[in-house]
Amino acid sequence: MEYKRADRVNELLLEEISLLVRKLKDPRIGFVTITGVDVTDDLRHAKVYVSVMGDDETVRAETLEGLHHAAGFIRRELGHVLTLRRIPELAFRYDESMEQGARMDALLSNLHD
Repeated sequence: MEYKRADRVNELLLEEISLLVRKLKDPRIGFVTITGVDVTDDLRHAKVYVSVMGDDETVRAETLEGLHHAAGFIRRELGHVLTLRRIPELAFRYDESMEQGARMDALLSNLHD
C-alpha cells in the first residue's frame, strides 16, 4: 500500500486541531473529541470529524456551530504551526460511528439474552 502525502497530513492535522480545540473559549463548544480528518488529495479541503459528549441534539448542533465559527481561527493557527504551502479549508462534521457502535453492541447483547 502506498503511503500518500494526504495520509500524513491527515495525521498531522488531527493532532494539531485536537490541541487547538482545547484552547477555544467559545461557550457553545462543549467536550469535543476530534476522531478523524480526511484531506483531499490536492490538500485544499479537509473534513474534520468530531464526537461530542452528550446525547442532546441541540448540544451537538451548538458545538458544530461553534466549530464552524472558529474554523477561520483554527486555520490561521494551523498556518503558524505547520509548514504547509496551503492550509486546507476546514469543514466540521459530526462522527456518528460511536453511536453506531453502541447500537450494534446493544443489538448483539440483546441476541445473547
